[in-house]
Amino acid sequence: MSGFTEPSQPLMSVKKEIKEEEFDDFLQEYLSAIQTVEEKPGMECEIKTEMYTSPTMKEEKNSPMEITDEEEFDLSEYGHYASSPTGDIQRIQSNMKGNTEEKRNKDRCHNQSNQSHLTVHMMKHTGEKPVQCSQCGGTINYISSLKEPQRIHTGERPYQCSQCEKTFSHMSQLRTHQRIHTGEKPYQCSQCGKTFRQMSNLKRHQGIHIGAKPHQCSQCGKAFNQMSNLKNHQKIHTGEKPHQCSLCGKTFNLMCNLKKHQKIHTGEKPHQCSLCGKTFSLMGNLKTHQKIHTGEKPHQCSQCGKTFSQMSDLKTHQKIHTGEKPHQCSQCGKTFGHISHLKKHEKIHTGEKPHQCSQCGKAFNQMSNLKNHQKIHTGEKPHQCSLCGKTFSHMCNLKTHQKSHTGEKPHQCSLCGKTFSLMGNLKTHQKIHTGEKPHQCSQCGKNFSRMSDLKTHQKIHTGEKPHQCSQCGKAFNQMSNLKSHQRIH
Repeated sequence: MSGFTEPSQPLMSVKKEIKEEEFDDFLQEYLSAIQTVEEKPGMECEIKTEMYTSPTMKEEKNSPMEITDEEEFDLSEYGHYASSPTGDIQRIQSNMKGNTEEKRNKDRCHNQSNQSHLTVHMMKHTGEKPVQCSQCGGTINYISSLKEPQRIHTGERPYQCSQCEKTFSHMSQLRTHQRIHTGEKPYQCSQCGKTFRQMSNLKRHQGIHIGAKPHQCSQCGKAFNQMSNLKNHQKIHTGEKPHQCSLCGKTFNLMCNLKKHQKIHTGEKPHQCSLCGKTFSLMGNLKTHQKIHTGEKPHQCSQCGKTFSQMSDLKTHQKIHTGEKPHQCSQCGKTFGHISHLKKHEKIHTGEKPHQCSQCGKAFNQMSNLKNHQKIHTGEKPHQCSLCGKTFSHMCNLKTHQKSHTGEKPHQCSLCGKTFSLMGNLKTHQKIHTGEKPHQCSQCGKNFSRMSDLKTHQKIHTGEKPHQCSQCGKAFNQMSNLKSHQRIH
């Protein structure tokens, strides 16, 4: 090859990416090569011949000017235009300037992006929310965040779970939901090791360990570790019950309570105990039930040491020590330590007895009373005394019986000093001193201090004699009379 070889190397490398710091050296070398070419005018055609003439063209001795348009087009595809060296330099400088400008634009864009993220983040501290929803007036701190809240108004739920087909308005909600199917719980408590599907649930849980309750009710002073719990609590004071059952019209202050209630109508009990097969409508009820099998009672009273399987039972028990009875009957003024006890009591005034025995038709105001009654028909007596072997249909009857072995009578009358094994017996006794007889017979007007005495009396009017002697067939209206009769045999 001729002297063209050296300058051709930098020229052919124009297409390569050149670092900015190397450009000055490259330019000096290229300019030096061009100057050499311009000093030898006869080399221009030779250079072009060497560059563009194929071996076939050399054999045919064609002049370099006879290059066909097709070949020139092919060469132009690689950037070798028949242009001056000065034009090449200008193109290189233009490309370099364009690359540099592009890099600067990218850096500027990146910096602007970082700045915008910082601005949005700072709004969390300042509480600034400059973007307003046109439909409800709600404010948020960033324009891109406005799209997802607006789906509340449009009802749009574009994200669907591939496993259960449930839809969501936000992708983040779908991802969190999918962890239910996978069982993934990536967030772990560093103190107790408990894991959670969501970071927010972990943060709430951690408040248990530190005892933080920053949200306080302005009306009663009760404190909560979550704002949502405070808002739910405040509905007690306002009496607000915005969630209504479409089947029976009953209203609830919380949506979760409505959903629990609706399972009564559907009879749905999807949660089954793996040990005994019993089913429950709520997972919480299943977990509570399982503690019967394990005997687990993690909640202990700090005053008497008694343990409970549920925190709610412990709280109810603690009211015995404090004497607190915040729930009052609006009709008779009687107070109760627990709301469920008040509701049971109120059925006395209304006469409501929704729970009926399928065998004898007897009705009860509480399901627990019906279940206890049904044991009469089945003869079931699952509770046995460990000292004498006697069996009972109810646990409360067993506990009462056990006091006959121990002789324990912890309940004392303040007027005469007489002691009783049961609080109920003490209350009945105290009516002797007060002369109180609140239970009246509707047929003859006779009054009784105990409801049981009234029921026994009413059998005189009805002629009912449910207690029959198995040997002679004679019937009696009271069990005590039957037992007296059996002594004859």
